[in-house]
Amino acid sequence: MLLAIDAGNTNTVFAIYEGEEQRGLWRAATDTHRTADEYAVWLIQLMSLKGLKPADIDAAIISTVVPAAMFNLTNLCGNYFDIAPLVVGESGVELGMSVNVPNPREVGADRLVNAVAARSAHGCPLIIIDFGTATTFDVVGRSGAYEGGIIAPGVNLSMEALHMAAAKLPLVAVRRPQKVVGTDTVGAMQSGIFWGYVGLIEGLVARIKAENDMEGAKVVATGGLSTHFFNATDVIDLTDKDLTLRGLLEIHRLNCS
Repeated sequence: MLLAIDAGNTNTVFAIYEGEEQRGLWRAATDTHRTADEYAVWLIQLMSLKGLKPADIDAAIISTVVPAAMFNLTNLCGNYFDIAPLVVGESGVELGMSVNVPNPREVGADRLVNAVAARSAHGCPLIIIDFGTATTFDVVGRSGAYEGGIIAPGVNLSMEALHMAAAKLPLVAVRRPQKVVGTDTVGAMQSGIFWGYVGLIEGLVARIKAENDMEGAKVVATGGLSTHFFNATDVIDLTDKDLTLRGLLEIHRLNCS
């Protein structure tokens, strides 16, 4: 069985696969101070609830955008599963696609993993929008190569920044307001964030397509808030919440077949 670990800025996802079948999926808050031993106590107990044991795991792959988390995650794999994990972004790890940027190592591992999975599942050309801590736009061109992307502040991050920087503005949940023009503070904030991001999405997708001769490119959204925005604009063609984990599966197959 394969242990796939996706460590993002906010959450770290642990998934176990037997072939294509997902046998377990758990999330923990990303904490660079959490030791391998602490991860193990938490993860092995959760595995046991699914009837899984450490000895069942014979391979592991890690993708992280938090370098400080890598040491303890690799120690988790080595100390408790007796495995040297495959790490996306390390020298020698094949993606199965060209990365047409001057310094490929600067591209977040999660963005490359998403591109691998999206190209395999949905063809190309593609624009992938990931609604995470940051909102990222990544481009897979007609040749199937990764061509670069855009990084914007995440939706929740923007809402938190507005609350922290303005003394009288409360912290509110991200939701779709019924009207664009708010009639109270909460409604006005929610409209500014929600419809502001719809405008961001529509404007950037149009510019990406025009600049890269990608008319007709499929636009795929992933991440926790993707369904909120999928229903608010016609420029997103579909949502795919399992994109990152499927990309890890594909990269593992490519490197270990």
